[in-house]
Amino acid sequence: MTTVPKEPHHVVIVGAGFGGLETAFALAGAPVRITLIDRRNHHLFQPLLYQVATASLATSEIAWPIRYLLRNRPEVTTLFANVNGVDAEGKRVLLEDGDTISYDTLILATGARHAYFGHDEWEPFAPGLKTLEDATTLRRRILVAFERAERETDPARRAALLTFVIIGAGPTGVEMAGTIADLAKDTLPPDFRNIDTRKTRVLLIEAGPRVLAGFPEDLSSYAQRALEELGVEVALGQPVTECAIDGVVYGGNKLEARTIVWAAGVRASRAAEWMKAPADRAYRLKVEPDLTVPGHPDVFAIGDTVTIAGPDGNLVPGIAPAAKQQGRYVAALIKARLSGGTLPPFRYKHAGSLAQIGKKKAVIDFGRIKLRGNLAWWIWGIAHIYFLIGLRNRLSVALSWLWIHARDQRAARLITQGSSKVTG
Repeated sequence: MTTVPKEPHHVVIVGAGFGGLETAFALAGAPVRITLIDRRNHHLFQPLLYQVATASLATSEIAWPIRYLLRNRPEVTTLFANVNGVDAEGKRVLLEDGDTISYDTLILATGARHAYFGHDEWEPFAPGLKTLEDATTLRRRILVAFERAERETDPARRAALLTFVIIGAGPTGVEMAGTIADLAKDTLPPDFRNIDTRKTRVLLIEAGPRVLAGFPEDLSSYAQRALEELGVEVALGQPVTECAIDGVVYGGNKLEARTIVWAAGVRASRAAEWMKAPADRAYRLKVEPDLTVPGHPDVFAIGDTVTIAGPDGNLVPGIAPAAKQQGRYVAALIKARLSGGTLPPFRYKHAGSLAQIGKKKAVIDFGRIKLRGNLAWWIWGIAHIYFLIGLRNRLSVALSWLWIHARDQRAARLITQGSSKVTG
């Protein structure tokens, strides 16, 4: 009598960000077959996305095709598709085109998007920064603003074109503000004839009492001083109440500005809705200590999709190292389960927080060790280069940064996605 070989345990991963991809990597050698689904064909190194938006790096330096990264893993099938639901009872992932994918174990690593706190109508005027498309759109808006200012003869309209507003003073907002200031003060002045780009106004608006609220107060104060030395205006305790095509209203003041960047908040994907599971105000799914969805031990959720407390009682931050730790834990737990074992609950180990301020300064919080200034910038750069994928990308980014540091030149100042006829 012929026996039919048993199908390998089928793991479906939704999302090829840091958490999802790390899970796939860590499952190497396990008796499983893996289906990895993502709505984009590339894995993105999000911590450097703002450098694409500010013309410091090219898109190819911070993104890699998913299929390329998994080309030597025959047990992994990559699908370019959009997920719009989960049938938990039937153990199926529902795709937008009507197809379904069955699973034995499901991992939701679906990430997050920017949130406008009930004002989604602001998005066309104040785009956020989560995807390559966001970055290239912002790069276009920033560079086109200078080009239009070069041709503008009306002083008020020219001033509005040379005013850049960043809403939200977390790491992304601080890094964007400092880099735009560097671009205007150091890189662009020799390139223009009718405008002095050094007169560019960069305004960082924060509803809270300080910049980099997740950092210790001394590093936060240093970051604010460093930004102001670059010429960035910092407005604290003044929430934005209106965003429009011609500017913003904050603290009761109207400011004419043609380029607005949203860096004020994030909203998780619809994973909690798909699973009919509890979520916090940012729609992040509340998971069990082993990162499973409540009531569904065969479904994990990781990364920006979830909220969970760390050993110190504080929430695990939505950063790449946390997502990667969760991905490795889930992979180890799946392996343990397949061999009849289990693991203790997930325990997050914080490796530190980093933020760049312009091209020569940064702040780093390693807990007991805190660094600031030029040394912190070098460590920040080395850390980011280390986590890039592939020697070519590491060398390319390192050379780009050294060139910017030494010569104040950014090679990625290309305006794409259209002609010189620009609206908005």
